[in-house]
Amino acid sequence: MTNLDIAHQRLHNQLIARHTFEKPSDVVQWLGAVQAQDFAGAKWALGLRIEGATDESIERAFADGTILRTHVMRPTWHFVSPADIRWMLALTAPRVNAANAYYYRRLELDEAIFTRSNAALVKALQGGKQLTRAELVSALRQAGIAADDLLRFAHIIMHAELDGIICSGARRGKQFTYALLEERAPQARTLERNEALAEFARRYFTSHGPATLQDFVWWSGLSAADARAGLAMVTSQLIHEDVDGQTYWFSTSSLPARDLTQTIFLLPNFE
Repeated sequence: MTNLDIAHQRLHNQLIARHTFEKPSDVVQWLGAVQAQDFAGAKWALGLRIEGATDESIERAFADGTILRTHVMRPTWHFVSPADIRWMLALTAPRVNAANAYYYRRLELDEAIFTRSNAALVKALQGGKQLTRAELVSALRQAGIAADDLLRFAHIIMHAELDGIICSGARRGKQFTYALLEERAPQARTLERNEALAEFARRYFTSHGPATLQDFVWWSGLSAADARAGLAMVTSQLIHEDVDGQTYWFSTSSLPARDLTQTIFLLPNFE
C-alpha cells in the first residue's frame, strides 16, 4: 500500500468517491460525526456524499431532527445521529469541559451557575419549544443569570449541550434554535464505557480508514489511552498495513478503491 493508495481508499470509505446512502442521516451515522461549526460547509460535506442531494433536502433533515448539531468530541459543533448523541456525549464531554476550564473560570461560570442555567433552559424549552439564541438570553436573564456577554452565553449553551440538556432545533429563517435533547432524541442509546469506546473505534476506522491511531485521537478528542483501548477491542474486525513506519487500520470489509488519479473533488472546509 502506497500513500496514494491510502488517499484513494479514504476517499472511497468516506463516501466521497462513491455514493452508498440516500439520506443525510445515514451518511452521518456511517461517518460517526461531521464537523459543523460552518453550517453551510457541513451541509456541503453531506451533499457531496449523496446522489441528487439538494440544500433543501439536507436542511429538511436538520429541521426534522434526523441529524442533530451539538458540541461533542472537541470544543466545536458536529452533526451527529440522534441514536448516537448520548453515548458520544458521555464519552467525550468530560475532555471538552476540561479544555474549556480556563474560559469557565475567566467567565465566572461554576457548577452552581450551570445548575441554575440548565434549569432555566429546561423551563424555557420544555413542551417542544425551540428558541433562538436571543430568546434564550432573555430566559437566562429572567432567571437572574447574566448572559448578555456573547462569550459567556456561548459557554453556558455549550456546557448545556455537553450535559445532554439541549441540542439543535430547526432553523427559524436563518436563525438557529435550540431544543431539549430528551424531546428531540427520545430514542437516543446509552452504552457502557467500553462498549462506547469500541463502537467509536469501529465506526471511525471503518468509515475513515486507512487511518492511524493518532488520526483517531485527533478526530475523536479521546485521550491516547482511551483511543488505544477502543482500537484494541475491535482489531479482530480490522486489518492493518505498515507504511513508512506508520500503522494504518481499516475495515476487513473495505472494497478496493477505484483509480482516482484523473478525478477532482471539490471539498468544503474542515473536510
